[in-house]
Amino acid sequence: MPPFTTLLTWSIATLAVVLLATAPVGVEAQLACGLAVVGAMVVLRRTAQTPLRRQIYLALGTMVVLRYVWWRTTETIPSLSDPVGFGFGVTLWAAEMFCVAMLFVSLFVVASPVRRAPARRLAPEGCPSVDVYVPSYNESADLVAATLAAATTMDWPADKLNVYLLDDGGTLQKRNQADPVAAAAAEARHVEMKELAERLGAHYLTRERNEHAKAGNLNAALAHTTGDLIAVFDADHAPTHDFLQETVGHFADDPRLFLVQTPHFFLNPDPIEKNLSTWARMPSENEMFYSVIQRGLDRWDATFFCGSAAVLRRAAVEEAGGFSGVTITEDCETALDLHSRGWHSRFVDKPMIAGLQPETLATFIGQRSRWCRGMIQILLLKNPLMKRGLSLAQRIAYASSALFWLFPLPRLAFIVAPLLYIFFGVKLYVANVHEFVAYTISYMAVNMLMQNYLYGRVRWPWISELYEYVQMPYLASAIFSVIRNPRKPTFNVTAKGLTTESAQLSELAPRYFAIFAVLAIASVVAFQRFFAEPEANDLMLVVGMWNTLNLIIAGVALGVVAERPERRRAQRLDVTRKADLLVGAETVPVVIEDVSIGGVRLRPLGATLSGPRMTGVHATLLVGGRGAEPPVQIQVAIRRVASDENGQFIGMQFEKLTSRGYLAVADLMYGRAEVLDRFRERRRNGRSLVAGTLQIAVWAVSQTGRALKVATAERARPIETVPVAAEEIRPIAVPVPVETTRFA
Repeated sequence: MPPFTTLLTWSIATLAVVLLATAPVGVEAQLACGLAVVGAMVVLRRTAQTPLRRQIYLALGTMVVLRYVWWRTTETIPSLSDPVGFGFGVTLWAAEMFCVAMLFVSLFVVASPVRRAPARRLAPEGCPSVDVYVPSYNESADLVAATLAAATTMDWPADKLNVYLLDDGGTLQKRNQADPVAAAAAEARHVEMKELAERLGAHYLTRERNEHAKAGNLNAALAHTTGDLIAVFDADHAPTHDFLQETVGHFADDPRLFLVQTPHFFLNPDPIEKNLSTWARMPSENEMFYSVIQRGLDRWDATFFCGSAAVLRRAAVEEAGGFSGVTITEDCETALDLHSRGWHSRFVDKPMIAGLQPETLATFIGQRSRWCRGMIQILLLKNPLMKRGLSLAQRIAYASSALFWLFPLPRLAFIVAPLLYIFFGVKLYVANVHEFVAYTISYMAVNMLMQNYLYGRVRWPWISELYEYVQMPYLASAIFSVIRNPRKPTFNVTAKGLTTESAQLSELAPRYFAIFAVLAIASVVAFQRFFAEPEANDLMLVVGMWNTLNLIIAGVALGVVAERPERRRAQRLDVTRKADLLVGAETVPVVIEDVSIGGVRLRPLGATLSGPRMTGVHATLLVGGRGAEPPVQIQVAIRRVASDENGQFIGMQFEKLTSRGYLAVADLMYGRAEVLDRFRERRRNGRSLVAGTLQIAVWAVSQTGRALKVATAERARPIETVPVAAEEIRPIAVPVPVETTRFA
């Protein structure tokens, strides 16, 4: 279509939208229009997926949103004659308009998500050299060993693959610090990590001083390595064997490509998933970001580095002066700088690393606080909207990623606003029940329908609101601290591999109980005022409904702060691999059903182990070697012998894994990326708005009751956490064909 015709078409369309959005209609007509649009969107959702249907669906929803914005702006803000109401009313209006703006920006970002074709496989002689960086700080040896073993056994020419453990916990600064106990611990770690790296075929690097956190650690490694490409894995992010095969080929297609990012996949639930018991049946919280938003960003050449599970081109990083370290989110900042220099990025939506999430609410909030503060730093110190060298789409995309982290502020406003009217009579919102239903309820319904349409497979209804509410009490203050001093935040390492011995309240719980109590009291007051003050009935009904919704979310959040016990010490992954078990003089064929860095569960094939006391018996597990190598012998101790509907199964603990043993376990756990992908797909069971709303309502009752029970129990006390190798979870049950275990 010629440029003039395109411009004319867009101009006419824009004018039509403005006229429709601002056309004066009565409340009844608006309600009928809203109901008609909701009905049409429900019908369209049930028809065949086509690009035209997508455009119509989103256009209908956009029209209702715009009509709400016009009405909300022109008719509901309190009069200037009421300065208190006007001031708070404008604040609430600004919070709503921010959310509407973010909705439209998100529609732009995910307008047409990219699904990349598989990378072409390179001939061995054409493969570039790859340096693998595994930055570490205070992680346990077992956890680091799993990642190093997986990294050193990736499918890549051996002469072109070098794995480096970047140990920031054993720097010269730490080994020579004034505290003799801490210095001795750092020296012991230095020796342990160096020996571990050498045993597993990796190189050990440390530096003199702990400067510029993770970015400084990565930059120090740049000076000691020479690979064409750099793969980065956090110490708890073990890659599958085909990681490089699925990513490196993209660099051969585009000489200006600086980044191939892949999803972060986790083997353990975050505190919300764990405490609500949704781990095995609800899409993970990061699914929406990686499988929709990052793919949408890829359309605009705005996929950014997420700190791990990625491959970068050394020449690009060096051109920019190394990994950026002005902010504490060095990953996104580095990508922003390189995109502004004309380099490109790609996203491959295939999970190929298995990592750990924070296990407790406190560590979860600590991690999110760092992300939040870092992204606000980027917004203030490297404003993407003004960054030279970026395209308009890239400016919008990066601004969207940074502005998202302001969500605690409107979320806080939505909590406080109804309380101001219920307790103090401050009118922030001038509307009656009929107008509220016709405009606000239809807007909320359409907004939820659009989000469910865009993200339904990877996000249940109301889950975003829950995650935002849980983070809001602590991230709001983090935002203000960065605004006061943008250069003050420092990088804090997120603790992983923690255990909780019993069901207890999080140390952060008091703030959530206090908010819940205030909202509950407000509901009682609203109910009393509704009947006692007839002149305020309409508005009190609206505000009471609003406060009740807040109370429901707050009730579910109480279940989140009531930590369920987690005593297992190592992450597990389901596999289905044949092996042999030597018990004394007897050789028993077995199939391994799940494995962790600490042990395995296996099932005898065609036989059962017998004996009066098998628990504690030492045995040898034989798993296949790589290529023509002989089977690897792993010493194990039997910890449990039991039976289920499928027969006998045996739980075993590894005993002093050798270097070959670590490599064999890494092959068992990370040899098949399909296992991760199948588990991810199995959890992608979307929920309708009705089902999602009912689920939230049920949780509000059940989780509030559970939290109150934990709070009043004698064992309720601050959580004591003990660092361990990794978290062991319920095995991921993904059926895969039985095959002989081997390195390949």
